[in-house]
Amino acid sequence: MPRLSIPALDDVPDASKPILDAVHKQLGVIPNMYRLIAQSPATLQGFASNSAALSKALDVKTRERIALAVAQINGCDYCLSAHTYLGLNLARISPEEITLNRRGESGDAKANAAVSFAGKVVRERGHITAADVKAVRDAGFSDGQIVEILAVTAENIFTNLLNIVAETEIDFPVVHAADAA
Repeated sequence: MPRLSIPALDDVPDASKPILDAVHKQLGVIPNMYRLIAQSPATLQGFASNSAALSKALDVKTRERIALAVAQINGCDYCLSAHTYLGLNLARISPEEITLNRRGESGDAKANAAVSFAGKVVRERGHITAADVKAVRDAGFSDGQIVEILAVTAENIFTNLLNIVAETEIDFPVVHAADAA
């Protein structure tokens, strides 16, 4: 049972309904997490705006790889389930690559630098070294792209914490962080 309520679509504030309609148009469904956030129109608007902006950052595979690593580190089954589904079906990441991503790695050298960096940022709560920044730069990421890696990481930390606190019911094929990759 969720600790925070997941309202029916008819019960979300009117200010949230246009954003949920856009989510439905894009995804074909409205995931429980969006209905949870919709209880706060300001938070939903901020989240949707941030997500839309970050959809132009990096590439979809890198964003999903980071999301998988962050969800695994934070033990968020909801986000791990959602991003495994999105990784497989939207980003077309192989199951083997998803397993690597959950470990904070990638079979692609450049993506490995981004995913490893994001994982270290989460585990060390941002207290990384100059060598960590150099490694991601040496892999071919500009300082602007490093900022994007951090923004994608932060967005995923928010959704991880939200879904862990709320105990959001998973509405994707279930993947458990405890079943280590």
